[in-house]
Amino acid sequence: MLGQNIGKVGWPKCGEIDIMENVGFDPDVIHANIHTEAYNHVKGTNKGDRITVKAPYDGFHVYALDWSPKQIVMSLDGKPYFTYQNEGTGEAVWPFDQPFYLILNLAIGGSWGGQKGIDDAIFPQRFEIDYVRVYQLDSAPRRARER
Repeated sequence: MLGQNIGKVGWPKCGEIDIMENVGFDPDVIHANIHTEAYNHVKGTNKGDRITVKAPYDGFHVYALDWSPKQIVMSLDGKPYFTYQNEGTGEAVWPFDQPFYLILNLAIGGSWGGQKGIDDAIFPQRFEIDYVRVYQLDSAPRRARER
């Protein structure tokens, strides 16, 4: 996910939330990461974690993001494995108080995924997504129903 203001402030100031990343040379590991102006892989300060899953590519899994003003929690099949807390120190650390958009992509190569080269013998491949759901908590105050 990327902050919608990326065109105005650029990356990583806009913020990035990687709900699920899986790298071909490490196929049984699922990663979750956030990138901000203060915390990003270019500076070597990015925040994230990983979870090992035997053959995650053999079936569908539920990758979830619970995002509140205080924290971001990522989970796999209901098991939280990465939490990023709002330190309350400003936008360089928490640019997550703005609209974001969702990206579903299959990236092949690059500085991370391409570190050990790409084995062309693995192609063709399929990239299947069963569903994407987005929920938003109703934060408006509720009035008691009149009887």
